[in-house]
Amino acid sequence: MRILHAHNLMLRHYGKRNSYSGRKFSNGIIRANHNLYEFSDRDIVRYEAPFSIRPLGIKKMNRKFLETCENFRPDFLLLGHCDLISGETLAEVRKILPSVKISQWFLDALWIDRNICRLKERMHQLDSIFITTGGEQLRMFCTGKNKVCFIPNPCDASIETSDNSTKENLSIDLLFCGVGSKSDKRYMMLKELDSTIGETLNFQSYGIYGKPPIWGTQYEDLLPHVKMALNLNREEGWFMYSSDRISQLMGNGILSFIKDESGMRKLLTDEEAVFFKNQEDLRKKIIYFYHNDDHRKAISAAGRKLYHEQFSAMNIIKFMTETTFDIPHTFDYSWSSEVYS
Repeated sequence: MRILHAHNLMLRHYGKRNSYSGRKFSNGIIRANHNLYEFSDRDIVRYEAPFSIRPLGIKKMNRKFLETCENFRPDFLLLGHCDLISGETLAEVRKILPSVKISQWFLDALWIDRNICRLKERMHQLDSIFITTGGEQLRMFCTGKNKVCFIPNPCDASIETSDNSTKENLSIDLLFCGVGSKSDKRYMMLKELDSTIGETLNFQSYGIYGKPPIWGTQYEDLLPHVKMALNLNREEGWFMYSSDRISQLMGNGILSFIKDESGMRKLLTDEEAVFFKNQEDLRKKIIYFYHNDDHRKAISAAGRKLYHEQFSAMNIIKFMTETTFDIPHTFDYSWSSEVYS
C-alpha cells in the first residue's frame, strides 16, 4: 500500500526531537511493508513563506500538499497533528484521488475544548479517526460514514532501545517529567511526595515541580538511568488516556506508576505496571519497590515485553489500515472493541 503520512517532522529542530509518535508511526509503516512518503506541513510553511509571512506560507503549503498527493498517488492518506492542511484541501484530494482513504491519528487530550473543535472541524473529511482516549465519548466524532477508534500510544524498537529491567545500578530511583504550573493538580502531589520520600531515594522531577522541563535528546539521555517513574496525567479518569510518556517509560523497561481510575486495566495488569489509588498508596508502593528490586525488575520486564509486542507502532499501523479498509484483523488487538461508527 502507498501511504502518505502528513505530520510534523520537526525538521527545524535538526535532530533534537526524534522520539515523537509521528516518527514511530512512520517507522511502523515501513516495518509493515508499506511504501511511505512523508509531508511536514509546519516545516514546509516555514520554508515556503515569502518574506516570512506565515499566512502566505500556509496557502503555498496547501498547494504543495495537493501537488504531493497528485504525484505520489497514495492509497491511504494518514494525517497526524497537521492542522495547517485545510478541509478544502482534503476535499480537493478526494477529487484528484477518488478511491483514497483519509484517516487521522490524534494524541491530544479531549478535556481541552480546542482539541474537540479541531477534530470536529475535520471529521467529515475523514474515513477513520484514531485517538488515544477511549470510551463512548468517541461517538461525538462519528458522522455515519466514518469509524472512530481508540489506539494506544506507540513504541518503536529503534527508539525505545533501553531495557532498564535488566539493570542493577540505576542512578535515578524515581522520575517525573511533565509540563505544567503551580496550579496543576500534580504540583501539590509531587511536592508532598518529595517531602515524604525525598530523603529515602533519589527523586528527580522536571517541568512542574522541581527542575525546568526537559525535551529531546536531553530527555532521551536521562531515561536509561531510571528505575521507576510516575505516569501522571494532567486530568485523570479519562478512559484509557495517557500522554505518550507511557510508551517512553514502559518501552524502556522503567517501572511505571499509573492512577487506578484511568481504565488502563483494559490494556495492562498488575503484572506489567503498578496501579495506585491515592497519594498514600502511591508512597507505600514506591517505597516497597525501592526496597524490592527483584520485584521491580520482574514487573518492568513484563511491562516492556507487553508494550513492544502489543503496542508497537507497526501493530497500531496494521490496526489502522485493517480497520479503515475493512480488512479482517490479523492480530488480537486488545483494544479492538473500541471502534465506533
